[in-house]
Formats: sequence, C-alpha cells, structure tokens
Amino acid sequence: MQLDALRTAGCERIFEDTSSGAKESRPGLDAALAFASKGDELVVWKLDRIGLSLSHLVKLMAQLSDQGIGFRSVTENIGTDTDTGSGTEKPDARLVMHLFSALAEFERDLLRERTHSGRESARARGRTGGRKPLALAKLEALRALWAEGAMTADEIAKQLDIGRRTVFKYVKDQAGDKT
Repeated sequence: MQLDALRTAGCERIFEDTSSGAKESRPGLDAALAFASKGDELVVWKLDRIGLSLSHLVKLMAQLSDQGIGFRSVTENIGTDTDTGSGTEKPDARLVMHLFSALAEFERDLLRERTHSGRESARARGRTGGRKPLALAKLEALRALWAEGAMTADEIAKQLDIGRRTVFKYVKDQAGDKT
C-alpha cells in the first residue's frame, strides 16, 4: 500500500526500511538522504514513517531545508514549498507538519503505554509471558543425552526438535550456572 502510494505520487526512486520507524538505525532513510540533492523532494507515505520524535523530525526538516531539498507527506498531504527552488517552507505547511508529527509521536507513546499496561495486567492475573518451559520428558532426555557425552548440542537439539540455545540453557541450569 505504501509503495503504491509513493509510485502514484510520482516517486522515481524509492528507499525503504523494513524495521520499525522508532529505530535509530534506518539504512533506507540514510541512503535516501545521501542520494537527495538540491532541488529534489523527499516524499514519505506518512510523517510517522520518517521522524523518530518531534525533535528528530524538526532536525530532519531543518537539514532538508538547509540542503535545498523539499519534503512531502502523501497521507497528510503536507510538505515544503519546492516551487521556488529556495528550499524554504511555507509557514502554514510547517505548522501542519509539526502538528501531525506531534500527533504521531503521541500515538506512538499511547501504544507503548497500552502495551506496558497490558503486560502489567497479565502479570497481575498470573500470566508471565515468554516461552513455555521445556516439557519434563524432553528435559530428562536432554540431560541424559548430554550426560552420555556421545552427541553434540546440535545433534541433541535435532533429535529432540528443540533449539541449540535451549540445549545450552538447560545444561547451564543443571550445572547451577545462572549466568
């Protein structure tokens, strides 16, 4: 959906990041910024896809403006004025951009808060989350195979249909090594 919207908006080259927009490391955005030059326009599907926070978005817009690169958000239909070639923003576009980015940041914070509240509520009901412990039969088989010493951790994992890390986790627990 996002790629289709960008193509419809006339984007000639599309850079993408597959991880969350809240992550610091975003190679697609870095490549787009390195590629863009004066007179170009950076187009995003939605403001929250580019800014980590309001302050990050403000810095990014200042950087684009300094480099003479325009900006447009397809979903919110806002952006900087690139017709003059000066890279300056219209004051109303800048205001709307700040409002939308503040709302996007607020929405992300609400989601984080709801997730945290949900986890706390589940803990209060006795649900701890995470993976279920290894079944007792598999645990006993794992420990017996490990004690024999005839098989590698990979072979034990394959035979018991568990992960290699699981083998070491339970072997460490058995040895009393909690590190």
